[in-house]
Amino acid sequence: MTIVYWILTVLAGIFASGTALSFVIFIVTGDDLWGKRARNLRRLTSAVLLLMFNLWVWGRVISIIIHW
Repeated sequence: MTIVYWILTVLAGIFASGTALSFVIFIVTGDDLWGKRARNLRRLTSAVLLLMFNLWVWGRVISIIIHW
């Protein structure tokens, strides 16, 4: 499971850096396309982080049920 967390962490980091870069380009150029890209990447980052949290919670639940 640790490998899955590392993969999702790297993926979230890539999306977060893409969000920051897109937002900076949006601020500099004022192009709405970069603003939309920043929003979409922010949503993907949030989805990946929520997936990680969900996997952690359900992993704990299953572990407790098994070891009860």
